[in-house]
Amino acid sequence: MKLTDDNEEVTMNGTREVETAEEEISSPCSLVIEAFPVKRSIIVGYALTSKKIKSFLQPKLEGLARNKGILFVAIDQNRPLSEQGPFDIVLHKQIGKEWRRILEEFRLAHPDVTVLDPPDAILHLRNRQSMLQCVADMNLSDSYGRVGVPKQLVIKRDASSIPEAVNKAGLRLPLVAKPLVADGSAKSHELSLAYDQHALLKLEPPLVLQEFVNHGGVLFKVYIVGEAIRVVRRFSLPDVSRRELSEAAGVFRFPRVSCAAASADDADLDPNIAELPPRPLLERLAKELRRGLGLRLFNLDIIREHGTRDRFYVIDINYFPGYGKMPEYEHVFTDFLLSVVQSQCKKRALVDQY
Repeated sequence: MKLTDDNEEVTMNGTREVETAEEEISSPCSLVIEAFPVKRSIIVGYALTSKKIKSFLQPKLEGLARNKGILFVAIDQNRPLSEQGPFDIVLHKQIGKEWRRILEEFRLAHPDVTVLDPPDAILHLRNRQSMLQCVADMNLSDSYGRVGVPKQLVIKRDASSIPEAVNKAGLRLPLVAKPLVADGSAKSHELSLAYDQHALLKLEPPLVLQEFVNHGGVLFKVYIVGEAIRVVRRFSLPDVSRRELSEAAGVFRFPRVSCAAASADDADLDPNIAELPPRPLLERLAKELRRGLGLRLFNLDIIREHGTRDRFYVIDINYFPGYGKMPEYEHVFTDFLLSVVQSQCKKRALVDQY
């Protein structure tokens, strides 16, 4: 290791750790954002997968963050978390009971550090049985449109029971089959479309079956970063006509369909299909989900029922998604991190008053 002229310690893997004078470590709350120089940097400790580090911690983000007084520091998961830092924010996307335990203990011991996001809240999005329940419960309907979830059924085992379970639940074919566990892996994003009863026997539980809703082959990926909302269009599964449904048979398997390469923002689309969901509707939906899920970093996959203007369905929710695919994500995310610290400072000021 060696020290740079900026009093930053560079580790063997290139991670920068900040050594500051003792009087500066006490609090970042003396800073006034975008008005006066930052007295000390805001330290964001991160525990991310190698894939997430590559896609999220891009040089442009780190450079912009540094200019705003934010430094990203890697958390060493082989060392006690309490011995590292000090951190103002902990940013993470890891799985496993042990990591959740460590993070929960850290949150209780360091209430002044913001953990993005609470590990227990994230668990709801790792299971597609509970993922969409918050949307279903809110019954969002107003003058800007209606938002619901497709009718769905969870199958945990025994593929031979699927046809009977589908009939009993009253689900209509075709059905989209998704893995029950949504852990961010490539396999968890694989989809299958089952056209007939016999095809249902070929599916592999545990899985979730959702009624397929024709939506013009386009979905809206809605990114949530705190209060900020950004929407992009992605190509999706094509509509299924009655004729195709009567003639088709079997299971059609698809890889992840809403990837960056499938952007539909610049495509020549029917305006009725391409029109984004109304902004007031998205703002209300995002607000309700932030409150209901207890999360600040997630995205939604939303579709509009083909032939309607105001009937929307949320078909997936993902925690800490691929923000690198979101336009201007560097500015959105750094502004969000600054707002988190501002909120911390306001809370401390209120506590100090009493």
